[in-house]
Amino acid sequence: MTDELRGAVEAVDSVLVALADPTRRQLLDLLAAQDEATATTLAERLPVSRQAVVKHLAVLDAAGLVSGSRVGREVRYAVRPAALDATARWMAALAADWDRRLANIKRVAEAAERDSR
Repeated sequence: MTDELRGAVEAVDSVLVALADPTRRQLLDLLAAQDEATATTLAERLPVSRQAVVKHLAVLDAAGLVSGSRVGREVRYAVRPAALDATARWMAALAADWDRRLANIKRVAEAAERDSR
């Protein structure tokens, strides 16, 4: 496996791990709706502490799904869609591969059925 492919696989893995948690998915939804927000603002809308929100945001940041920028004393977070787009493209390619495989199985099964008549 090339370094480039390994990097792409690791990026997809980190996105999928980050998205596996429902609180992190809620954070992404909230950020997408608000464009940007602080951890305090996000914690007000979730049943978890601000510290928990910060930890979840760190996981999302490490996966490339959000970024934080300091504005005065606040850190404002925003969604970064590129990592999600890359993961969606990987999933679409995987789905297309399975569709091709299933179409081949169907074709072989139909040919066997015709031959048995």
